[in-house]
Amino acid sequence: MTTTAVPERVRWAIEMLAVDPGDRILEIGCARGVALALIGERLRSGRITGVDRSRVAIAAATARTRALVRAGRVHLHTSALADATLEGPFDKVFAINVNVFWLKPARELAVIRGVLARRGRLYLFYEPPSPSQRKRLIDTCTAFLEDARFTVTQVLSASARGIGLIAAPAPTSRRTD
Repeated sequence: MTTTAVPERVRWAIEMLAVDPGDRILEIGCARGVALALIGERLRSGRITGVDRSRVAIAAATARTRALVRAGRVHLHTSALADATLEGPFDKVFAINVNVFWLKPARELAVIRGVLARRGRLYLFYEPPSPSQRKRLIDTCTAFLEDARFTVTQVLSASARGIGLIAAPAPTSRRTD
């Protein structure tokens, strides 16, 4: 795959993920597998799992990443995230322009909490339709994340590429009785 065929937002998101060759990564809404292929090429002992509810998208992602699937570096699932059966833990979970995270994502965030490694991170990337919607998008996603016991650790902003939120599971209080 040539980098000229890769949308700028996808290149930026992958750059922000800082992929390590041993990472275990989950992409939510993997579509036709553009990010899967680029990340899969960087992995050695790690793996990336892609989830998308569209059979057509998963078929295209499978065709694009066939050699990486055979090598065990790419795994694909046709499913909505809330219904997916995933083999975690994952060091990094990410989504690019997936609307569910600003439209009441309680079930999806519970799934992510369940598969995220102890020190894992969730990365949400968006390309807002207009600059005026950036703040609203950040505020809405942050509120949903906090409701689901995540803490936003960093907000990334790149004028031409969009925004990103990095979140970690908030520490849970443990009773000592």
